[in-house]
Amino acid sequence: MHFELSHEQTMLVDTVRQFVEKELYPHEDQVEKDDAVDPDLAAEIQQKALDIGIYAANMPEQYGGGGLNVFDLTLLERELGRASYGLQMLVARPSNILQGCTGSQIEEYLIPTINGDRHDCLAMTEPNAGSDVRGMQTKAVRQGDDYIINGSKHFISHADMADYVVLFAATDVEQTNHGPKKKITGFLVDFDTPGVTVRRGPSCVSHRGYHQCELFFQDVRIPARNRLGEEHKGFELMGEWLGSTRLTVAATSVGRGRRVLQMATEWAANRKQFGQSIGRFQGTGFKLADMATELEAAELLTLQAAWKCDQGRMTDSDAAMAKVFASEALARITDQSLQIFGGMGLMNSIPIERFWRDARVERIWDGTSEIQRHIISRAMLREYGA
Repeated sequence: MHFELSHEQTMLVDTVRQFVEKELYPHEDQVEKDDAVDPDLAAEIQQKALDIGIYAANMPEQYGGGGLNVFDLTLLERELGRASYGLQMLVARPSNILQGCTGSQIEEYLIPTINGDRHDCLAMTEPNAGSDVRGMQTKAVRQGDDYIINGSKHFISHADMADYVVLFAATDVEQTNHGPKKKITGFLVDFDTPGVTVRRGPSCVSHRGYHQCELFFQDVRIPARNRLGEEHKGFELMGEWLGSTRLTVAATSVGRGRRVLQMATEWAANRKQFGQSIGRFQGTGFKLADMATELEAAELLTLQAAWKCDQGRMTDSDAAMAKVFASEALARITDQSLQIFGGMGLMNSIPIERFWRDARVERIWDGTSEIQRHIISRAMLREYGA
């Protein structure tokens, strides 16, 4: 493995970083204050991202997307991760699962989403089915050429800015060695379909301006042509297209960690106590050293997993290791940075307290740290038949 960036990759990193610093940073304080992004600002950021070619960078080039491979996309995610989530997610990376679209779905959903004319969100999580995806209770029942959907979802990110959802629902039950498990199917459901309700969820301390929502489906009728993939094969569809989403969390955690560490180092160099910079004291200097070391390790794990993914060699454990280590490293880095800033770190005039709050959710969404460790240990034990 050789991670020295090519000229093109360096240009990609520089372009995205300049975009983040010029177009996103200046609006962070207002988004934090309002817990919302002004619609006109959102449209402006989207258009600028389209103009410089970083919008829908994960989508196929043949349909108008950026066509980036996983490694290059991870570099892009790392740079976008420096900024407020409510702003950086306006530079849309539509759900990878949309690449499973076929037939009329390509013209109706995939291409308009790549062009920025439509916006998607992804719905799997339910109040009683978080990590246990196959325990979901939302059902889709086939009736002739239609499906009738009933149920609810929660913690659905960005649903308030989307106009359709990639929905997973139970369509059958099978018996397994661990008891009955739902067979899952994917669907494309427009929010203006009768019976669909989108409601803003409770306020969250992490990522203000980037909202989680609750979705309700009451006798929602959709045509069978809106099924995504084969019936009962939704779990396999998730595995095919959603495996790299954990790399997104890892990459954005690294990017935000870089920004936090830079701020903490600058503060430690300029803040004077007892006649010298506080960074000269071991209690502070060693914190900086540990943070820098953890960040390098997190980045290497993340880039290695991305490289393996492009080679068709990434395992579930590779992605899990990157996600759990990078997200937990970010937690430690933000906490130690706040300690370096002291009382000022808790003041909202400095964004350290925001980074500290925002870091907490990274260990939960896209698979909790416990789930990642389960994936890793299960793979280790499997070699011994356990």
